[in-house]
Amino acid sequence: MNVYETKTMQDRLSGNTYPGRGIVLGVTEDGTKAVAAYFIMGRSVNSRNRVFVEEPDGIRTEAHDPSKMADPHLIIYHPVREAGCGLIVTNGDQTDTIWDALSHGESWESALRTRQFEDDGPNWTPRISGIQAADGSYRLSILKSADAEGSACARFFYEYPAVPGLGHFLHTYVCDGHPVIPTFQGEPERVSIPSDIDAFTTELWESLNEDNKISLFVRYTDLQTRRYEQRILNKHQ
Repeated sequence: MNVYETKTMQDRLSGNTYPGRGIVLGVTEDGTKAVAAYFIMGRSVNSRNRVFVEEPDGIRTEAHDPSKMADPHLIIYHPVREAGCGLIVTNGDQTDTIWDALSHGESWESALRTRQFEDDGPNWTPRISGIQAADGSYRLSILKSADAEGSACARFFYEYPAVPGLGHFLHTYVCDGHPVIPTFQGEPERVSIPSDIDAFTTELWESLNEDNKISLFVRYTDLQTRRYEQRILNKHQ
C-alpha cells in the first residue's frame, strides 16, 4: 500500500455519481500559486436550482430561479470569503462563523467547535471547511455525526504544508446512496495540482457527474504578488 499515492482529480471523481460538495486546496506544480476549488452537486430540484455569484470577497450561492426556491436552509450561503491574506472555503454558513472568529483574533478550530454537522437527518451531511494561508499552506476540517442517530459530533482537523504539485480533496459523501448517503471517511485525499488554471478547471468540471453537478469555483493566487485568477462555472449559465 502506497500511503503517498497522489491521483488526479479525474481519477478521484470518475465513476462517482455523487461525492456531494467538495473542497480542494493545494499548490501548483511549479510552486508559484496557491489553489483553491469548491464545487456543489445536488439531487433535488431545490438543490439544483443554484448558481455561484461573485462577491467582492469571494462567492455566494444564489437561486437560479427564485420562484422555484422551496427552502434556502442549508443551500444558500457564502462558501468562499477572503480573510486578510488568507481564504476560507466551506460548504455552509460556517464560513461566516470562521470569518467572525478570525476577525476577533480567535482560531478557526475554536470557531468550528461551536458548530456541528448539518441537521438533515438521516444523512447528517458533514460540514467541511478549509482555510489557506498566504504562504500556500492550508488546513482542512470535517465535522460529522458520531452515530446514525446524530446524537453527537466528531470533529477532525488537518494541517498541510505548501508542497508544489500537491493538494488535498475533502468531500461530504463517499458516493451516492439510498436511502442514506454515506458520509466521507478517512483523511482528505491526495491529488495532483497542475499549473494551468484552465486545465484544472476543465478537468474538475468534466469529471463531475453530468446529472448532479451544479457549480464550480477555482482560484489561483500568486504567492508573491497576491494577484489571482478565478473561474466560476454554473450549469445554469
